[in-house]
Amino acid sequence: MYCPFCQYEDTRVIDSRVSEDGSTIRRRRECAKCGERFNTFETVEIKLPAIVKNDGRREAFDERKLRTGVERALQKRPVASDAVDGVVREVVRRLRAVNEREVPSRRVGEWVMAELKRLDQVAYVRFASVYRRFEDVQAFREEIERLEKDLPELEGLQLPLLGESRARKNS
Repeated sequence: MYCPFCQYEDTRVIDSRVSEDGSTIRRRRECAKCGERFNTFETVEIKLPAIVKNDGRREAFDERKLRTGVERALQKRPVASDAVDGVVREVVRRLRAVNEREVPSRRVGEWVMAELKRLDQVAYVRFASVYRRFEDVQAFREEIERLEKDLPELEGLQLPLLGESRARKNS
């Protein structure tokens, strides 16, 4: 590897460390000529499937676009930024696992909604409202009713969707 400081072609690795999730190796290098030190990162490059949009267009998977959508749904919610990383990682993991050249955007959206449903109910409803193009208040009501039916399996994982009103209803 070339030195980024003097362009000398001989650098040596003085330290290697694997990231916490095991997906990246950080290498500390030193130039044999100028003695400068720098880091390099090594990751596996796997070609992810193309995303087929509803109108039939195909586009390359864009992790930044996914992250932006998840962050927008979680905006002003009491959820750690690490949770966003977790949602993105899980969707990317699923994309890698499908072993298909193309994946419908609808499937990716369903994966995101499943992760948000587990993580934060308000974010889930926000994302679903845009993703499923809710047209009126009734569509929101129906989605919240479906979500409330799933509450027993989600209990204790997150803040309540409807606050104290749900607690009073069960008393």
